[in-house]
Amino acid sequence: MTSVLIPLLAMVGGVVRSRAALHLEVLALRHQLQVLQRSRPRRLRLTNMDRSLWTWLSCLWSGWRTALVIVKPDTVIAWHRQGFRLFWTWKSGRPTVPADVRTLIRTMSRDNPLWGAPRIHGELLKLGIDVCQASVAKYMMRRVRPPSQTWRTFLKNHLQQIAAADFFVVPTATCRLLFVLVILAHERRRVVHVAVTDHPTAAWTAQQLREAFPWNEAPRYLVRDRDSAFYAWTTTAAALGIEEILTAPRSPWQNAYVERLIGSIRRECLDHIVIANARGLRRVLAAYVEYYLNSRTHLSLNKDSPVSRPVAPPTRGPIVAIPHLGGLHHEYERRAA
Repeated sequence: MTSVLIPLLAMVGGVVRSRAALHLEVLALRHQLQVLQRSRPRRLRLTNMDRSLWTWLSCLWSGWRTALVIVKPDTVIAWHRQGFRLFWTWKSGRPTVPADVRTLIRTMSRDNPLWGAPRIHGELLKLGIDVCQASVAKYMMRRVRPPSQTWRTFLKNHLQQIAAADFFVVPTATCRLLFVLVILAHERRRVVHVAVTDHPTAAWTAQQLREAFPWNEAPRYLVRDRDSAFYAWTTTAAALGIEEILTAPRSPWQNAYVERLIGSIRRECLDHIVIANARGLRRVLAAYVEYYLNSRTHLSLNKDSPVSRPVAPPTRGPIVAIPHLGGLHHEYERRAA
């Protein structure tokens, strides 16, 4: 009896398994047809439910590879491994990093290219943000090149060592040309020296450099163009310990700060005044430089003047207008009545 029952049960089991495999094959083929019908031509669109279904079929049915057409079997195995990792990530109970903290980590990583994960992690701890160092390393920005400071940071660190000089021409009411020498310190856009002459000789130009930096205040670098009037500076600059940086020919943008200053002098002052002689030009430029240094706000200085102006609170008194350059510009302050 037993010898007859065992083959019979095996046959029934085989029939049941074959019918189950048949149903699974039909399910797999119908699903692939639905995917192809809803997909655009030449572009297969799979959802997470599609991936979950095939991952489940690969675990339940040994012949799933024979019915698979739309993707390769290796792709299904990769889906299974990805789901396995996601499951155990959820199972481990590790808390997710909030979106604002992730944004802060990326911002710190972008603004501080020399910082690594330990440095950023320490900064976050000082801000009361409890996150592990591995999470910080995960959300940091990925750089292709080695970390380096930006050019803006490099220039800001060397502003105190750089000055710039240039000439510009001012016509007078009698059709004469006056030459104006401007020396500007890059630090806070501070005007160091302004001189006027009708004939810029080599001796005069060298003397202006000595007057601009009399008490060991000379910068390390001085940017200038290749004007022949500056040739006398070679010996004088070397004696003062200044290294001259020459711009390329016909490249005023390489000396942008002093060119911007000259443009401001023209637009805000000289374009609105008729100059009679060198003495009048000196007086006008002295008044404008005083206004420029002590009153005029600059975008590059966070809306402050080169000589920083204090903020006057409303309790100090009413607002009073102080004219400059004969009323061409005004400075506004609060003064007690």
